[in-house]
Amino acid sequence: MARTWLITGCSRGFGRALAEAVLDAGDNLLATARDPATLEGLDVGRPGRLVTAPLDVTNGAQAAGAINAAITAYGSLDILVNNAGYGDIGSVEDTPIAAFRRQIETNLFGTIIMTKAAIPHMRERRRGHFVQFSSVGGRLGAPGRAAYSAAKWGVEGFSEVLAQEMKLVGVKVSIVEPGGFRTDFAGPSTTIEGGRAEYDEVVGKTARMQAAYHGHQPGDPHRGAAAILKLVAMKDPPLRLPLGSDAVTAIARSDQKRLEELERWRPLSISSDFAV
Repeated sequence: MARTWLITGCSRGFGRALAEAVLDAGDNLLATARDPATLEGLDVGRPGRLVTAPLDVTNGAQAAGAINAAITAYGSLDILVNNAGYGDIGSVEDTPIAAFRRQIETNLFGTIIMTKAAIPHMRERRRGHFVQFSSVGGRLGAPGRAAYSAAKWGVEGFSEVLAQEMKLVGVKVSIVEPGGFRTDFAGPSTTIEGGRAEYDEVVGKTARMQAAYHGHQPGDPHRGAAAILKLVAMKDPPLRLPLGSDAVTAIARSDQKRLEELERWRPLSISSDFAV
């Protein structure tokens, strides 16, 4: 039986690859983009059914409209993929507050707005699956990406709480954490500012690495999309799914350091309890 998906940010990159995979699987798709014209030809030669809609994920009315469009077209919504997002590079000092707000609005509030728009439908049906795109930068502080990491850490916390609530009504939640994938994310979509000399060891290094990394990332977006199709087919999917060997390696290293730090400072931490 065909499932119905709504994917945000389908014009290019991971969203586009996932949209293609969904249609290739014969499923129904409501594909969204700020400019729906960028989605033309997406369904050519693919057996699934496609409807497109304009969507700015920070616009509550458009979010509700997209959810309703999927339900109207196909009768229900089974899977919402909150994929839309972007991340610029720059130091905390040199990133304007307006740039912080834009990235947090899109990456975090866009996910919250879309999720809240879909919850009533999934709750009433007592089924569904939220697939929340975070990042390896949502598990560790990504150098030079303070705004992006702040937003993605927010997605992680929000989605972890969401999962506990949705479990009570039969709805699944999975957080996807990609590493480097060969998409447009590290190309023209990203503003790269190496910044001032004082931060070159961190921010400048990241900017140079990003430029050299583009086109050489280990992640294949089509294989990543195939992994997500496997994820949503699981009866008991994981809460978190890192994608890519670089993501797994970086997260494992970061988690180990956290555990070591926790144990190192355990005596000081627990010294704050009332004396027995």
